[in-house]
Amino acid sequence: MEEILKQLPEKAKGMKKQHKKFFAKLKKKPPKNLDAVMQELHEEEFQQTNCLECANCCKTTGPLFTQKDIERLSKHFRMKPGEFIDSYLRIDEDKDYVLQNLPCPFLGADNYCMVYEVRPKACREYPHTDRKDFHKIANITLKNTAICPAAFNIVEKMRANLP
Repeated sequence: MEEILKQLPEKAKGMKKQHKKFFAKLKKKPPKNLDAVMQELHEEEFQQTNCLECANCCKTTGPLFTQKDIERLSKHFRMKPGEFIDSYLRIDEDKDYVLQNLPCPFLGADNYCMVYEVRPKACREYPHTDRKDFHKIANITLKNTAICPAAFNIVEKMRANLP
């Protein structure tokens, strides 16, 4: 997995033009069955991909925290939401709450998430490849192909399977 992760950013960069072109076409005229195809590709990929071997998303990028996420996590830690924010979060340039530091402070040395049951919505949905109206999140997906080997593989399979 280490070797795959080392090569992934360069691999994604090398395919960026083709991926962008593909997503532009997809956005113009998404196939009627796109969500079903994406769900299938997502499930197939995650039968082969074990996130615990990778955890690159947790090591290199942080989720956006919604107010509900903050409330749920602060309750989990028996903290006031303000204390949770002061301890773990900062406001980014888009005025969103994000982690102060990476890797994620809730990621264990064994790649297990210490707050898995109450993790943020963005973490639960990552890499967003099984989301409805998938064609509308092309920019996020393009970024994720450089972070998540599964997202890269799914996009490549999409290109092979969709006209």
